[in-house]
Amino acid sequence: MLSSRKAWGLDLGLESAALAGDRRALARLLSHVENGAAEGRAALAALFSRTGRAHIIGITGSPGAGKSTLVGKLAQEIRAYGRRLAIVAVDPTSPFSGGALLGDRLRMRELASDEGVFIRSMASRGHPGGIAHATRDVVLLLDAIGFPVVIVETVGAGQAQVEVARVAHTVVLVEAPGMGDDVQALKAGLMEIADIIVVNKADRPEAKQTVRALQFVRRDMGSAGHHGAGALQPATEPVVLGWDPPILQTAAIESQGISELWDAIQAHRRYLEESGAWDVLRKRHARAEVESWLQRHLMLLLEERIGELRMNEAVDRVLRREQDPATAARNLLGAALEPDRDPIA
Repeated sequence: MLSSRKAWGLDLGLESAALAGDRRALARLLSHVENGAAEGRAALAALFSRTGRAHIIGITGSPGAGKSTLVGKLAQEIRAYGRRLAIVAVDPTSPFSGGALLGDRLRMRELASDEGVFIRSMASRGHPGGIAHATRDVVLLLDAIGFPVVIVETVGAGQAQVEVARVAHTVVLVEAPGMGDDVQALKAGLMEIADIIVVNKADRPEAKQTVRALQFVRRDMGSAGHHGAGALQPATEPVVLGWDPPILQTAAIESQGISELWDAIQAHRRYLEESGAWDVLRKRHARAEVESWLQRHLMLLLEERIGELRMNEAVDRVLRREQDPATAARNLLGAALEPDRDPIA
């Protein structure tokens, strides 16, 4: 193991320090991973055998639903039982700097002094669904370091948010009262991947109406099962059924309903383990990880072998309507696989 780590160029002192609880060392490792640096890939390769133990909880929902407040209160609840956890908050990306805008760490000040909580804000970098490619790798590293619970808070809501199900074991959908026609939008995907549905800000008078609307949508859909009854896994994998997503009410600012939410999350994990669904998810996540890296390696190959000149030429042919986009892309791929062959005009 030592020789392979040296071959990867891994800073063994940095890795050892992070495993020993050095938060600065962990932050540096996470930066390497998030930036796609060689040091980050080395750390993931060296530590991968330590992964697969953490319970990954995805928190998603509409902007303004109070997700960050809810996550902060949930973290306090988890810490009350003495469990360590990490929080990955995926923020909108600044169009100028590429950095995160919301600064969730500032909004979770009450957790800042708790050594049992590690918070990492990440920029979504414009990736559809609010989850950066690097988020999966960051979660893996936090798992390897030994955090038994990792919470991933995603940006916004919408059809693309179903991607959180490719990372998490338990998906919590957070909505706020007064969402109106947004209930119809939930049918597009979010309701199908939710394992637990939370109506936050339930102290508002319109909360009961929102709960009834969600119950109606859920009855109309039927029992989707875990993560959409197979919507996200290959057809060859078994469909995981049997879990009926509860609809809970919370008022996060007042710390109401938080213990019930944590109870539901733990109940969902027990269901996964006892039903065998945990192993199905592990296989699904492993496939997603391989596919993610395959896409990244292919993009690097294309960038290396095609070059900006060939790409611009292909774009110009499409603009002149001399070639359709599908043919242009196929020819560029052929040029990448056979670097000495020129693209077909």
